[in-house]
Amino acid sequence: MTSTISKNTIPNTMSGIVLTEHGDTDKLHYRDNLSVPTLTNHDVLIRVSAAGVNNTDINTRLAWYSKKEADSSDASWSGHALSFPLIQGADVCGTIVAVGGKVNPNRIGERVLIEPCLQEIDSEKLNPAGYFGSECNGGFAEYTKVADRHAYAIKSHLSDIELASFPCSYSTAENMLSRANVNERDRILISGASGGVGSAAIQLAKARGAYVVAITSADKRQALLDIGADQALTREDDIVAALGESSIDVVIDLVAGQQWPVFLEVLKPFGRYAVSGAIGGAFVELDVRTLYLKDLSLFGCTVLAPDVFGNLIRYLEQGKIKPLVAHTYPLKEIVQAQEAFQKKNHLGKIVLTVTQS
Repeated sequence: MTSTISKNTIPNTMSGIVLTEHGDTDKLHYRDNLSVPTLTNHDVLIRVSAAGVNNTDINTRLAWYSKKEADSSDASWSGHALSFPLIQGADVCGTIVAVGGKVNPNRIGERVLIEPCLQEIDSEKLNPAGYFGSECNGGFAEYTKVADRHAYAIKSHLSDIELASFPCSYSTAENMLSRANVNERDRILISGASGGVGSAAIQLAKARGAYVVAITSADKRQALLDIGADQALTREDDIVAALGESSIDVVIDLVAGQQWPVFLEVLKPFGRYAVSGAIGGAFVELDVRTLYLKDLSLFGCTVLAPDVFGNLIRYLEQGKIKPLVAHTYPLKEIVQAQEAFQKKNHLGKIVLTVTQS
């Protein structure tokens, strides 16, 4: 492998957080002797400034993605076993400091966001797709690498911390809206609307001109109205009574769980349902008659469509969406950050600061 190096000297070792095995936060360890990534021909090396905390980090750590009891052979994002030790972290903002032999050296110095859904790792195409910080090392370290195609240059007045709040949650939300073909004629219902993806979906749906109904806790209703929701319901509300049967064009679901049948009840005939999370419970009750008698379309949303991340970059550069950073923590305090994240008392994103520009 050959690479082009920036003028700044890149060390051989770096500090970062490694996950040593599936389990609780005691499996997360801060180390200052990790090897700086070695580039293949199509990679770029990124000096990480900030990295967001996500559900996928915690789900991966806990082996939540595994469908096999007492067996983690399918516990990664793509359904394969993880390779430990693993550096997690899907949300990354940083600066390119070196490039592989087949990457334009003019990219050195670019401030970038990493597209978290990966089609390529180590110059090899993936099938199925992988996820940054799951199928390969991610951004919870001073340096990380990714395929050149997944490092998007960004020109914005926003800080690195603010930009690190966008990649995973906003691209997930935009992908769901795109798959469900949300437009200005739609009334949409968003579950889990105060989280990173939910609050992103509110902003992105409003950018498309849709009417947005958000579901959240009572203490966050006003905050969601302030960022653009047209109506906000609490989790305790009777959704059917509040909205009416067959009143919603699109459901954007991040919760699933026991109330799932209600989502199909409020969908109009030919309505669209998109899901990319199940924090309320992965198993739901489906009356198939509702599905086929209403001619509903259901979309499972994981792999990003080709134009989704590019759209997100354009929204950011045009100032159409705004960051929602709830709290920041130094990288060493990842345990405290994840504990705060799991309490769900925040609105928006929790971001780890890694290196200073």
